[in-house]
Amino acid sequence: MKFRFTRLLAVSAVAVTTALSGALASAQEQFVPILSYRVGPYASGGSGFFGGMIDYFNLVNMSGGINGVKITWEECETEYNAARGVECYERLKKKGGGATVVEPLSTGIAYGILDRVGTDKIPMTTLGYGRSDAANGAVFPYVFPLLTSYWSQAAAMVKYLGDKSGGLDKLKGKKIVHLYHDSAFGKEPFPVLEAASKQYGFDLVKIPVPHPGNEQNSQWLQIRQANPDYVILWGWGVMNAVAVKTAARVGFPREKMLGVWWAGSEEDAIPAGDAAKGYSTMTYNTPGNYPVLDEIRKKVYGAKKGNLEDTSRIGSVYHMRGVTVGILYTEAVKKAQEKYGKGKALTGEQIRWGYENLNVDEAKQKTLGAAGMFPPIKTSCQDHEGSGAAKVQVWDGKAWKALTPNWITGDRAAVQKMVADSSAKYAADAKITPGCMK
Repeated sequence: MKFRFTRLLAVSAVAVTTALSGALASAQEQFVPILSYRVGPYASGGSGFFGGMIDYFNLVNMSGGINGVKITWEECETEYNAARGVECYERLKKKGGGATVVEPLSTGIAYGILDRVGTDKIPMTTLGYGRSDAANGAVFPYVFPLLTSYWSQAAAMVKYLGDKSGGLDKLKGKKIVHLYHDSAFGKEPFPVLEAASKQYGFDLVKIPVPHPGNEQNSQWLQIRQANPDYVILWGWGVMNAVAVKTAARVGFPREKMLGVWWAGSEEDAIPAGDAAKGYSTMTYNTPGNYPVLDEIRKKVYGAKKGNLEDTSRIGSVYHMRGVTVGILYTEAVKKAQEKYGKGKALTGEQIRWGYENLNVDEAKQKTLGAAGMFPPIKTSCQDHEGSGAAKVQVWDGKAWKALTPNWITGDRAAVQKMVADSSAKYAADAKITPGCMK
């Protein structure tokens, strides 16, 4: 795929246009605050993700809305800063008749507003990140780590590396380095990796990388001395390309590296040049093109309402993830309308019920033009994740290609026990009585 990098602004002229179009009054509206980041070291991820989300919202509105209800939004620049994210949330949560969902794309911001969303009755999605034990909706009724969480991803990583070694039993005696962004995000998989290390007998070596990660010589010196069988790269932003390039410089094979899905975008691979070829990562989207993306190109960008300045980014990893968030929001609203009334603007509390009763199976994906784009998802009160599956993708020097044809799940029973135990402790500490909401 031809991919061009362009200068990222706090809010591009295109973004301003679409933000204004989203804010246009209509008979019935659903408001979504967008806690975006288009500047700073993580701007490429934020601009692509929120650009895809807005592109899908525009597509829905251009098709008549959600049973006639238009989606409206307003952006607030967080710069991926937790304090700024909380400020943006507080500033926007009551606008447009009240926020109906928030998706911060930041573990730090998600933790910062975790308790607030429950009090405010605004569902928060954390697609592939955030607090993993929030999958227990009986304790976290307003938090939805949809599709798959960090704990599920870590379990899938262990499963994949075991299969690659000839079976999980073959991990015994091996050494796996966890090279991680020194933040709540980077530390989130610790419980799963530590438990797997004890269960399967591999040596887990944890090596932190300070934010933003543009200097890793000392870390890769440790890795070279440790001589591990595999390196799990749990990185974000500039840290990823630096890690791949430094691995090449010290002679560590990229085929032995497995990145978190936030280390698996075009923005991570292209800056690393030839060093990235053969590098693989987890993903919750299957790389490729889909009818829904062609529809966005034709209808949204054809009408000059697209959010990305660089149209070659349409269908890129971050853009596709944003489109996925848009799809799941729209389907949650549709589901909630079945209960509370079609064609009506709903509250965040009502849309929470929609998120808790999602069922986007393969047949539904096909009708949406997204067959196979993300794993089938079915949520409930007890399961706000709804899947737990992932794939592995590999960089072939020009684009990401699916390395595993089927969705992978790790030890689901072990992960679900961790979720139950951790959420129970949270409930006890916070004096919460777990239970399903009607």
